[in-house]
Amino acid sequence: MVPSERRERSHGRIRVATYNVHGCRGTDGRVDPSRIAEVLTALRVDVAALQELDSGRSRSGGLDQARAIASHMRMDFHFHAVHQIQGGEYGNAILSAWPLRRVQAAPLPSLGEPRGALWASVALPGTNVEIITTHLGLRRRERAMQVSALLGPQWLNSPDLRKKPTILLGDFNAVPWSMAYRTLARHFHSALSKGAPTFPSQFALLKLDHVMTRNGPRIVSQEVPQRPPFRTASDHLPLLAHVDVDAY
Repeated sequence: MVPSERRERSHGRIRVATYNVHGCRGTDGRVDPSRIAEVLTALRVDVAALQELDSGRSRSGGLDQARAIASHMRMDFHFHAVHQIQGGEYGNAILSAWPLRRVQAAPLPSLGEPRGALWASVALPGTNVEIITTHLGLRRRERAMQVSALLGPQWLNSPDLRKKPTILLGDFNAVPWSMAYRTLARHFHSALSKGAPTFPSQFALLKLDHVMTRNGPRIVSQEVPQRPPFRTASDHLPLLAHVDVDAY
């Protein structure tokens, strides 16, 4: 269910977050999807991209974590499993306070742990915005392959997406001076916030999580909240961006 108060609230600006939730396992060792939902609710998030979610895995009690978080927040969602493991799945999700249509979900080239990307279209009042989330690999060569795939004809350079309002976000495992980040930044706008690293959550040093836009949406500001509950819920901190959306 999509809360009607969310649909009526904003005037051209939405709150978008990317958050690596680490299987909803906090730095205290406790697995608790409701704690992730509480973090996102406290940030008044309209659209969220989540990475490292479990579904049906024994380590997480067999729970569908994306569904549990979306249900708690009364949001629409889509989950993409990138890995089959422990009798369950592991992957990424997009949640939205507005109706959400899954367009594409597919693996990306990987040298180690499987990686993928998820594309969904969010039906905002007056316009649609395309949301793509990903979780890039740990190796530089692997990230280069994945960025090349994302910028190719199956994804960001496809006829169906090339000119549409788009927000790309996720855990890139790449700092702003890395080749992977700089390659994406040549095609997107970003709003780097100095002094806003996201990992590790207890003492954040590295800015690995990013939000980028093109073809209309514009990042006005972004923040990395660091209150104690946010430092405990996952090994990453959430990145929140305030995005102006054209024609919205």
